[in-house]
Amino acid sequence: MRRRSAARRSAGWLIALVLLLSGSLISPAGPAAAAPHRPATAESAAQSAAQSTAESAASAAEVRGFVDGHSHLFSYEAFGGMLMCGKPFDPDGISEALADCPDHHPNGELAWFENFTRTGSPTGTHDPAGWPTFRDWPAHDSLTHQQAYYTWVERAWKGGLRVLVNHLVANRQLCAIYPLRRNSCDEMSTLRLQAQRARELQDHIDAENGGPGRGWFRIVDDPAQARRTVKAGKLAVILGVETSEPFGCRQILGVPQCTKAQIDRGLDEMHALGVRSMFVCHKYDNALCGVRFDSGTQGAIVNLGNFLSTGTFWKARTCTGPQHDNPIEPGGVLPDQIAGWLPPGVSLPAYPPAPHCNTRGLTSLGEYMVQGLVKRGMLVEIDHMSVKAASRTLELLEAARYPGVVSSHSWADPGFFARIYALGGMITQYGHDAEHFVAEWRRGAAERQQHGVSGYGYGLDVNGMGRLPGPRAGSAANPVRYPFTSFEGVTLDRLRTGERVWDVNADGVANYGLVPDWVEDMRLLAGDQIVRDLAAGAESYLRTWEAAAARRQT
Repeated sequence: MRRRSAARRSAGWLIALVLLLSGSLISPAGPAAAAPHRPATAESAAQSAAQSTAESAASAAEVRGFVDGHSHLFSYEAFGGMLMCGKPFDPDGISEALADCPDHHPNGELAWFENFTRTGSPTGTHDPAGWPTFRDWPAHDSLTHQQAYYTWVERAWKGGLRVLVNHLVANRQLCAIYPLRRNSCDEMSTLRLQAQRARELQDHIDAENGGPGRGWFRIVDDPAQARRTVKAGKLAVILGVETSEPFGCRQILGVPQCTKAQIDRGLDEMHALGVRSMFVCHKYDNALCGVRFDSGTQGAIVNLGNFLSTGTFWKARTCTGPQHDNPIEPGGVLPDQIAGWLPPGVSLPAYPPAPHCNTRGLTSLGEYMVQGLVKRGMLVEIDHMSVKAASRTLELLEAARYPGVVSSHSWADPGFFARIYALGGMITQYGHDAEHFVAEWRRGAAERQQHGVSGYGYGLDVNGMGRLPGPRAGSAANPVRYPFTSFEGVTLDRLRTGERVWDVNADGVANYGLVPDWVEDMRLLAGDQIVRDLAAGAESYLRTWEAAAARRQT
């Protein structure tokens, strides 16, 4: 195989954008999240009659099961389609679906992106063989290999998963810079393709289970359909969107590149595709809102991506209020080594002392998009918004008494959580390791109790370039013992695919099929109460969605 040395020398530019996809290499450190507020206060009594009716109907038919509020089953089609290796399914079988990227052969030496995201160095090797040996991947810290093959998702469903929010994801800038691609870099085209792939997976699973509608994987368009699906013991899959320039709404040197008409057309198209939850901005500033910063060297890298996308670096001030964005760099200056990646004549920006707040908030176009989501009864995701943008978004939702607000993977300032709960919104915690997840679950208990919150959820961010939960340190003294009894009495032994057998004690959540094992690991640390709270998560999410959908303007 010919070495693509020029492309590999451009590694710095791609690394500059690795974090534009999700929470990424440093797991978000926000507090554990919970389910939505169940109205029990004078404030909540003022909710609209439509919302109250929806909640009463929901109470009469509560469901049980876990909710994953944030994952990416079809991200392999994003970023040009050649950055992520493997697929959640292939019509020709598992050997085709779980194959490594062509440029990772023969020994992973050229897989600099995988190497960098896994070890911090662009050099390294791995065994590229997937099926049937899986010697080196999937793994909890391997970010470019498929971690959500559909039989692994099936095991998670059997182990208690009942609601899965699958975010369609795209990033034009990352696609444009990565040297290999087979798909368009147009974000809307990428979202359409992933929505198509989701329907194809549903059809594939249906065919395996006796025909249309018979499968366990059901894409749902409204909360009533979701509730029926969960009551039937199947997996309700809700489509969301996490993209950096929705509807082409980038901004260049502060000038928006989209209009209100484009936003309306885009929202109508996404709703028609079945999308019911959307981010307004993600990783770098766009024409709709400013973003919540990344920190440290990662932050410097993403900041460079912001420059490449918008023509400007992040602009920050020293915060004076209780909420703040992540610090750009502890010393207020970007690392000197980034200077070599900058175009000629461009200087590194300097920043005031931390705590830092993005000077950009929710723009007038951003307000129009939030109002458009409300009009259509869709869920507004506030993760990745700057505190200025998130605060204004919550003001708009509070004025409208709109409950459809979500923080799905711990990328919002915890100071906003009380406002989210009070509205009736949903918060799900990033998929940390068992000890960290349990600690955050405990830490937020008093606030959840104060707001009448029951139920709990996670946002695993699978295939979102964020590490999955690793093995618990010291688990040898108190390991998960196989077989174990999972949700509703289901017995699960070690997960086996091909020749590989995984054990959560040694492997952590190497793939999505090990989520029930992770929950069992947390049960060993926290007792049955954490499982009961997680089992109430699906009901909590559906109540938030029902209350939002009841406000849809027809």
